[in-house]
Amino acid sequence: MGAATNTARPPTMPELPEVETTRRGVAPHVERQKVTAVRVYDPRLRWPVPHDLPSRLVGRMVDRVDRRSKYLLFRIGAGTLIVHLGMTGSLRVYRDPPARRPHDHIDLEFANGVVLRYHDPRRFGAMLWSPRTVRDHPLLVALGPEPLSPEFTPQYLFRVTRSRSAAIKLALMDSRVVVGVGNIYANESLFRAGIRPTTRARRLSLARLTRLVDAVRATLDDAIAKGGSTLRDYVDSDGESGRFQLEYYVYGRAGEPCRVCRSIIRTVRLGGRATTYCPMCQR
Repeated sequence: MGAATNTARPPTMPELPEVETTRRGVAPHVERQKVTAVRVYDPRLRWPVPHDLPSRLVGRMVDRVDRRSKYLLFRIGAGTLIVHLGMTGSLRVYRDPPARRPHDHIDLEFANGVVLRYHDPRRFGAMLWSPRTVRDHPLLVALGPEPLSPEFTPQYLFRVTRSRSAAIKLALMDSRVVVGVGNIYANESLFRAGIRPTTRARRLSLARLTRLVDAVRATLDDAIAKGGSTLRDYVDSDGESGRFQLEYYVYGRAGEPCRVCRSIIRTVRLGGRATTYCPMCQR
């Protein structure tokens, strides 16, 4: 499976669409398949790869591959292999794997001949084992609802933002409010909803939050359909780049004309992150 061509933009952490694209690419190859070998070439990820991971996995079958926020969850009996891609991680599916490259850290081999290879230049990702249900795992226990789930409703968002004086963009990126909406998709969703990112969350009416929930869902659905965004390091399980970055309205477009009204896109910093918006389309 061929190498991908990446764009020259600065790196960014894979967000929900990129992780969901990876899940959909990986799942058909490994679900209902038995793990035959685990090769850990470098355990030094964000948290060390457990030394007993091979003995935990070899000989066991992957029942299914789920996603919670930006975590991939390989369900294996009562336990779960938790995978996070960090800033630069990727999982690639091979049937005839090439020679290891620098930063290829882990291979999972399966009975059907598939090799799932974890590649991570910055080593900010993780591969951890949870012997029981992950619902109460420290990495997952405090997470809010999934943005594409029935629980993420305008009424819910209205209720949880009444006491928040922070900007709505920061609330949208708070994983305790809703998971998986990172910098790219928060910018794009707020543009589609016509809401300025600096607006205080508690000042937004139910009607405006209804537009925002719809915009978040539509933005994420569009991004998933196009394989996510490739800014530098992200490729999917086949090594292909995402295409959603070709359709950005505001993210990364500071100083350029708005695609809708031709006003110049502006930028501010919120929570240490670049935040772009149209001064005319977003109020």
